[in-house]
Amino acid sequence: MFDLEGIAHNSPIGMVASCQMQQHAGNVQRDVYESHRHRVFALAFYMTGNELEAEGILTKTFIQAFSAAETPQAEHIDAVLLGELRQRFPLGQNEPSTPVVKGEVIPNLHLTRHNVRRTDLEEAIQILPPTERLMFLLRDVEGYSPAEISRLIEIPESQIQRMLFSARIRLRRELAMVQADRREAA
Repeated sequence: MFDLEGIAHNSPIGMVASCQMQQHAGNVQRDVYESHRHRVFALAFYMTGNELEAEGILTKTFIQAFSAAETPQAEHIDAVLLGELRQRFPLGQNEPSTPVVKGEVIPNLHLTRHNVRRTDLEEAIQILPPTERLMFLLRDVEGYSPAEISRLIEIPESQIQRMLFSARIRLRRELAMVQADRREAA
């Protein structure tokens, strides 16, 4: 309707229009930041286990995302976040871990009968190898599909499924041991 770009910036109308455009751009960027910051921080925190390091990752992620695009989309923010995490963890590479053996019996896995403390789950997540930890967080906490995770991390979807299975078994095993220790102490 109005060509605000064509108005001279040295005129009063041009200065007001320029200020309004800058304010709108700032509001849009703030909305993008607010809609993604909790997810970015949570993933960074669960991957690092350190609030200060997670804050650093959050800051770097958004600086890079906003440097590349005025209003970055979720996919771009995720890609930048993964780049930051790859600098700290060997994501997708062969990680030393104890394999989950098919048919292995895991004692006392009646977790559905008992409440699991959030702190116990948070501590158990930290024992996972970095790639499995990220897979678990993206799939079971953030709700990404295996196909989305595969595109984001560039790992075949079949490998994603195997790593998710392994991560869930490891978590169950760790939580079962914590609960068994609690019962023994009581």
